[in-house]
Amino acid sequence: MDLMLFSLSLKYSCPHFFLALMVHNVLKEVETQALALATNRTGSEMLQELLRFSPLKPLCRVWAALRSNLRFVACHRCGVHVLQSTLLQLPRLLGSPAEEEKEEEEEENGKDGSLETLEELVLGLASEVCDDFLFYCGDTHGSFLVRTLLQVLGGTLLESERARPGGSKSSETQRVTTRESKPTDFEVPEVFLNCLQNLSSCFLKDIAVFITDKISSFCLQVALQILHRKLPQFCAYLCNAVIGYLSTRSSSGAGSPLLLFLRDQTSSRLLEQVLLVLEPLRLQSLFEDHFQGHLQTLAAHPIANFPLQRLLDAISTPELLSPVFEELSPALEAVLAQGHTGVVIALVGACRRVGAYQAQVLQLLLEAFHCAEPSSRQVACVPLFATLMAYEVYYELMEEEGAMPAEHQVEMATARTLGEVTVLGSLLLQHLLHFSTPGLILRSLGSLTGPQLLALAQSPAGSHVLDAILTSPSVTRKQRRRVLQALKGQYVSLACSRHGSRVLDAIWNGAALGTRKEIASELGEQNQELIRDPFGHHVARNVALTTFLKRREAWEQQQSAVAKRRRALNSVLED
Repeated sequence: MDLMLFSLSLKYSCPHFFLALMVHNVLKEVETQALALATNRTGSEMLQELLRFSPLKPLCRVWAALRSNLRFVACHRCGVHVLQSTLLQLPRLLGSPAEEEKEEEEEENGKDGSLETLEELVLGLASEVCDDFLFYCGDTHGSFLVRTLLQVLGGTLLESERARPGGSKSSETQRVTTRESKPTDFEVPEVFLNCLQNLSSCFLKDIAVFITDKISSFCLQVALQILHRKLPQFCAYLCNAVIGYLSTRSSSGAGSPLLLFLRDQTSSRLLEQVLLVLEPLRLQSLFEDHFQGHLQTLAAHPIANFPLQRLLDAISTPELLSPVFEELSPALEAVLAQGHTGVVIALVGACRRVGAYQAQVLQLLLEAFHCAEPSSRQVACVPLFATLMAYEVYYELMEEEGAMPAEHQVEMATARTLGEVTVLGSLLLQHLLHFSTPGLILRSLGSLTGPQLLALAQSPAGSHVLDAILTSPSVTRKQRRRVLQALKGQYVSLACSRHGSRVLDAIWNGAALGTRKEIASELGEQNQELIRDPFGHHVARNVALTTFLKRREAWEQQQSAVAKRRRALNSVLED
């Protein structure tokens, strides 16, 4: 609690100038005790908070104080986080106008240039790590330093490296979240990129260790992501070294030796990253040499199905999608039954991306969820896909084996509350809504009752399905309006929900004036309830509900002006 109060006081209690001055003075006082503080849990956390706001010069002093004991600090459970925090300040300090002015002043006064000192410290750290590269990469704590150093040298911060694990998410969901996170780029000197290549060359000296050792492998995975963005030719060279090594190992059975490593927990994670950064032609040849003929076996394997998903994620050409789809599609229902839903999502995503086999994969999904025949069942596909349940399971039917499937009962469907929407089910629907002809999915969404569509919009995962309806270029304005009209009478409940309020804001932003009047009129009937609700009052403000209720004409003029500006902006963007 004391540390939290300390952090809040740093952030909110001081103007920027006084904050910088305070941090400067505190760091100057603790400079001689930097090593002791960094290797103490409370002291480490305090230093990390101070470094987040530190000006350039005191940060360099603390860094220099720790450099003399780099090996000890980098491999200490608390000390390494101080070094990481120091490195992560570079996007803020490198090229900062204020710091450049300060540097010029110091140079005029005959003092050391702090910015050069910062670059020298980074390059010096890289040199020391390079000299004992295998040790640092293989150490549980030291590997964090190497991974952060690679990101800083490349001018790219990976969100997946900065984010903490999210509780009890499944491995499928965690990997989906990691793939969707966006890296943050910042400018670095050219010498940093040269240093990045030199440091990454160290992987080649002990490639076998970096492929098979769990801790060391993380460093190579991060390097591939950074190199792919900043030094793609060297990234391709490193990938070829990994594939070349694995391809020459002895195999215990038929097929490529690479297949053996796809089933190993450590090397398979590295291969996932390799697949994501390979160029299309190299990916095609890798598939033909090692994967072709084994896709169904890989899809069924508890570990190998993940690198298969990355292969599917990387597909960008019809030439590669065609043989993959032909081989994998017959096993789609079996893959779902084995619980490897990510493989199916990745295949559907490839069909969306390439623009091929979309009708075929939708038909296979209908068959897999037992709603293809009789055709009346097809209208129920959205709740089945969202919850990842077969028709008879979702509606709790007892069907005898071999008997003709029963017709869909509309009364039964409307009476049932929407089941829990899964993350992967939501992703599946988002892909399908971006298909070139999403008519069946839209008809199924249109058949949902108001409470069912409300439940979808209020769901953490399901709300993103509504986002897809609003943003997909394949969904026409008329189709969108037909689906969303079921929400009439549900706007207040939507506004008073964490995720539903976000959906309502998105609907509002894209709505015509007539629709906005309908929404505002319905919300106005429960104005006091909205104002008291933590989410509803934000919606009321966004809608300008007070103005709507008290000065309708002014509200309409305001909304007309907003609509006019939006049309003008859209026409500029289209041009």
